Order: sequence, then C-alpha cells, then structure tokens
Amino acid sequence: MLQTLFRKKRYTEDTLANVFVNGIIASVDDSFEDVAMLIKSDGEFEITPEFSSTDSDRFLMTVLVGNLNFLPRYFSAVEEQMLRKCIIRKLATVFGTTFDEFKAHVENYEDFMWRINHPSNNVLYGMSKTVFYKYQLAQYQDEYFREMNAPNPILLKRLDDIMRNFVWDWDAYLAKIKLTTRT
Repeated sequence: MLQTLFRKKRYTEDTLANVFVNGIIASVDDSFEDVAMLIKSDGEFEITPEFSSTDSDRFLMTVLVGNLNFLPRYFSAVEEQMLRKCIIRKLATVFGTTFDEFKAHVENYEDFMWRINHPSNNVLYGMSKTVFYKYQLAQYQDEYFREMNAPNPILLKRLDDIMRNFVWDWDAYLAKIKLTTRT
C-alpha cells in the first residue's frame, strides 16, 4: 500500500506531451492580457507600444520554442526527440496544420531566437529578445536604443522576469512522474 502511495505516476510521451501542450497554451491564454499590459506600461518606452492584448500568437510561439529548448536538460536525447515530435504533432493538430508545416514554423522561430541571441546560450534571455523583436518594440524606446534597434537592458531584464513565469517547471513535474516509452 505505501509503495503505491510514493511511486511516481508513469506517463508515456503522448500523455506528457498532452499535459505540456495544454498547460502552456492555457497559461498564455489566461495571462497574455496581463503580459501585454505590463509590456505596454513599462517606463522604458517613450511611446506606448501598439499591439493588441489579444495578439498572443507570437508570444505563444516564443514560449513554446523556448520551452522546447529546455527539454535536453531533463531528458535523454532519445526521450527528448520522441517528446519533441509528440509535442509538435499535438500543436499542429491544435493549430490546424500538418506536422511538417508546424515543425518548419518551430524551426524558423528557433533559428530566429538563436540568431538574435548569439553568442549567448541563455534560453530565457533568447525568449525575452524574441518577444522584443517579434513585437517590434525597438521603435517605442528612446532615440539611442531605437537607432541601435536593440533592447534597453533594463527593459530586457523586465522581459526576463515576465518570461520566467512561462518556463515549464520540469524539476517539480518530474518529481511526480516518470516518462515511460511505448514499446
């Protein structure tokens, strides 16, 4: 009896991908309006950024791609590849596209994130910069940073604080479950 109380639940990659996808989408859907308000009201902007508080698609893609880039820290290469494929398959279904089309979209976002974040390998920092550039926030900053087309470091730090809330807590989750592969 006690053994079953303390045993981790076993999840297949399909179940884990389902929980992950639903959790990420729900967190962005539930909070993007607040995120947009935080960004728009940041004191580092000279002009209030103009984007809709319902324009969450670019933010969602940034969160998804950032979280996919954390997978290798928690899973073996084989587990990570299986889980990644399963996540992309589920997302393709959610967004009404094919696996290959959505995979290409994810890869484009990843390439963009790594390109603007080079030489840093900090995923969180890359997520913040991706939000900055995808929402074209440079044009709303003071003249110095606007002309450089670069984020003000203070603004970037605040974006890091926002993005930190959207990083999946694999440590806590994996303390409760064990990934089992289908045979």
